[in-house]
Amino acid sequence: MNMMNTSPKTLYAALAAASMAVLQGCAIVEPRTVARIDLPPAFVEPQAANAAEVSHTWWLGFGSPQLTALIDESLIGSGDLRIAAERITQAEIALRVANASLLPTVGAGFGQSLSRSDGSGVEASTRRGTSASLSVSYEVDLWGRLAAGIQAQQQSLAISRFDLETVRLSLTSAVASTYFQLLANRARLAIARDNLATAERVLRVVEARFRNGVATPLEVSQQTTTVLNQRTALIPLEVTVRQTTSALALLLGRVPQGFAASTDESFQQIRVPAVAAGLPSMLLTRRPDLASAEAQLSAADANVAAARAALLPSISLSASGGLSSAALFSLANPSNSLSLGLSLAQSIFDGGQRHAQIESQQSQRRILIESYGGAVRTALKEVDDGLSTADRSARQEVAQRATVEQAQRALRLAELRYREGTGDLLSVLEAQRTLFAADDQLTQLRLTRLNSAIDLFKALGGGWTAPAQIALATP
Repeated sequence: MNMMNTSPKTLYAALAAASMAVLQGCAIVEPRTVARIDLPPAFVEPQAANAAEVSHTWWLGFGSPQLTALIDESLIGSGDLRIAAERITQAEIALRVANASLLPTVGAGFGQSLSRSDGSGVEASTRRGTSASLSVSYEVDLWGRLAAGIQAQQQSLAISRFDLETVRLSLTSAVASTYFQLLANRARLAIARDNLATAERVLRVVEARFRNGVATPLEVSQQTTTVLNQRTALIPLEVTVRQTTSALALLLGRVPQGFAASTDESFQQIRVPAVAAGLPSMLLTRRPDLASAEAQLSAADANVAAARAALLPSISLSASGGLSSAALFSLANPSNSLSLGLSLAQSIFDGGQRHAQIESQQSQRRILIESYGGAVRTALKEVDDGLSTADRSARQEVAQRATVEQAQRALRLAELRYREGTGDLLSVLEAQRTLFAADDQLTQLRLTRLNSAIDLFKALGGGWTAPAQIALATP
């Protein structure tokens, strides 16, 4: 619609009337997905009476300054955390782009033209021109397609933020687990060296008895074999310590070469904190991975709504105005032009492509519902497993300590009897093997207890709390 010499008030009134006419419709709103899961009233495994609530700095409960320093360093140096942070930045940019779709598009133009025509028998002529224009276009989001796209991007931003918290929790858990593994490997290496020292001490006794004609060459050979076996056993333990140290360096964002973790702390100094699991229903707002799964469901709802709205006509408003003059580089005495436009576009036939897109989005939503339910059930299992391992490994450690004490006593008595000539070497050898195995088993049981505490902290979300109440799952 071209309008010449029309007052601006008349044009604005016409544009407003057209806008009001198309805004009489309503947007398509997709109902929010609700995943119904039967949550148990309590966890199966018992919880310690003195258990403490999970803190955001849960690693402080182990009483290890070195672990705290390592985690602080990993939070600064981890490349995985920086990647997750960049994904948040990308999601924020995508959201800004989506928000911009609700705003009008404004364009401006300026042009100059000069043409000359000259022919045989025709008088030469020159034409000059200057023009300036301004245009505005706006798509009316009558059915909510653009708004649904913005909602989907908002949920994508929330997902990236939840994923960052998940990466942070996984990183801190991995640092703690690897550090405790390193301490345990060092402790096992120390036990093996102590066992070697014991075997070498017994060998000296056997050799002295042999020189005095009391021991036999067989006894010397047997104890020498024991010493050699103990020396050989040190090698894989030393390799394991080196490999665990390298793994810890990678978690900190450092190169393995030249990295050495502090050796100030003893493995036995690490405390095993008791963790309060709370109620199963609380788990839904305490784990960032579950919050991410819920946000994916919300994004799926928005995608279905956008796909439905794409079936309906699109409505656009446009306005443009311009000035033109026959002078070059001048708009003196210009001629005016102004136009308003309203366009309605509807796809007549697309071979079922848009309906197929709706079905695809609905299928994806059903997949996410099942995935969310599976994630909740897995989380419940992880908490119960952590409680079970913590309880049983604590009782095992108490029993194993008693076993170690008895093995130490048995070795002392066997050595004493052998020196006095009332015992045989086989009893000493058996006592050595028993003590070594018992000490090594005790170290591994304590590592199991520490790892079960880490697993429980991780299963409970590491002290994270959802910024707003998210309740897609209804018990």
